[in-house]
Amino acid sequence: MKYLLTFAILSAGYIGTLWKYGGVGESVMTKIRSSQNAERRAEELHQENQSLRAKVSGLQYEIAQLESKNQYYMAQVQGKKVEKQTRAIASIPQVKSGDLVNYDVYRWAPEKLLAIGEKELHFKNYQKSAQFYQELLKRHPEHEIISDRVLFGAGVAAFEGNYYKWSEDHFQRLVENYPRSEFYRGAKLWMALSQYHQGENQKFLKTVEEFRLKYRNTEEWKILSRYYEDISYKIKK
Repeated sequence: MKYLLTFAILSAGYIGTLWKYGGVGESVMTKIRSSQNAERRAEELHQENQSLRAKVSGLQYEIAQLESKNQYYMAQVQGKKVEKQTRAIASIPQVKSGDLVNYDVYRWAPEKLLAIGEKELHFKNYQKSAQFYQELLKRHPEHEIISDRVLFGAGVAAFEGNYYKWSEDHFQRLVENYPRSEFYRGAKLWMALSQYHQGENQKFLKTVEEFRLKYRNTEEWKILSRYYEDISYKIKK
């Protein structure tokens, strides 16, 4: 018992000496203070985190409000645009049914009218071709691109598209303005046929008589003579 008490006293003294001179006390206190500081810092961070979350929630609410306002204003602007476009469309020339050119809408240049007229004639789209040729000759009658070849193409397209008055006018212009044209005789033939389909029998017979006297041995006369017999039969009848 005596030895045990002595050992306890010595141990306590040793520990006290270490605490005082060996730095044990300082180390323990440092750990305690560090632990306390860590706890305080954790609490501060927790509070900061709570504060930031509150701010984020507030910003999200503000964003939602701004998006809602933005959608409202966009709807208002879009409605005004539609209304404006509707008013603008009302002032634009409308596409006409059966009008394959719609010149008032597209304002075709003379060269474009001719190019489309020739292309459609090549592909045997006669009505479209005839309308483009007609717009060219009506709106730009003295343009430099108009030639005997152009007039002949316009006349053929008009005839095949059943625009016989246009056809007669185009061929008549060719005959009057280009008496030395390679298309001259063919133009007179087509012009006569245009007159025939319009029931202009007297004009037709006058052209046929000219062919009979001047071009009796031509292919054109062979064609016209068939119609001549039909007209003669109707007149006699």
